[in-house]
Amino acid sequence: MTNNNPIGIFDSGIGGTSIWSAIHDLLPNEKTIYLADSKNAPYGQRTKEEIVALSKKNVDFLLDQNCKLIVVACNTATTNAILELRANYDIPFIGIEPAIKPAANNSKTQVIGILATKGTLNSELFNKTAEMFQNTKIIEQVGYGLVQLIEDGNLNSPEMTQLLESYLQPMIDANIDYLVLGCSHYPYLIPQIKKILPEHIQIIDSGEAVARQTQNILRDKVGFNDNQKSDPVFYVNSNPEVLKSILEYKYPVIQKDF
Repeated sequence: MTNNNPIGIFDSGIGGTSIWSAIHDLLPNEKTIYLADSKNAPYGQRTKEEIVALSKKNVDFLLDQNCKLIVVACNTATTNAILELRANYDIPFIGIEPAIKPAANNSKTQVIGILATKGTLNSELFNKTAEMFQNTKIIEQVGYGLVQLIEDGNLNSPEMTQLLESYLQPMIDANIDYLVLGCSHYPYLIPQIKKILPEHIQIIDSGEAVARQTQNILRDKVGFNDNQKSDPVFYVNSNPEVLKSILEYKYPVIQKDF
């Protein structure tokens, strides 16, 4: 089965490029269109109604580009809006949510840490998932300020280091052996996080799992691109320089109001 339309990917900002990268690595022949709603980032501090409305706006834009499936590369949008998106649009959606299951199933200490946005940790979907692992102690921490620092281009700032240390030290003290990154922006912080965490603590993010699920949906429902591979397209509605730098200036970035 072939389908040469692009895969659409959206996030509240640049963080979902960590998901895009995993998809692009696994499926290099697929056309991809990435939408960074940086003007409205972070979604994690917004109400459920706002998150749903912004997600629908992003989906409408991507459908105008003839996307064949849409990846919601944002934990907050997934946990708050994906059920409504699936109910309102006749297109496959792939979401991301904190990878609690592999962390809880593999934890030796039965204590795991979750670093995520307020919108994700307060969502019904997250709490339903967390309730499935009654024998595991889950240390939840809202990553206040982290997304904004990343969106502002302050990835390696002293303020970032200070925030990470304040969020991670209580988890270390609680004897976690797995840290789940519950926001698509956070994989960009892994080098700094590794400097803070003891070596035995494993870090889990969702990128590879989302890429494999995308591959499965293409195979089973949608169809693969059989044309020669083409460069991805990136759209942003605010501050294109940060997105360009995250992409290491390898691809053009189009600034567009949407």
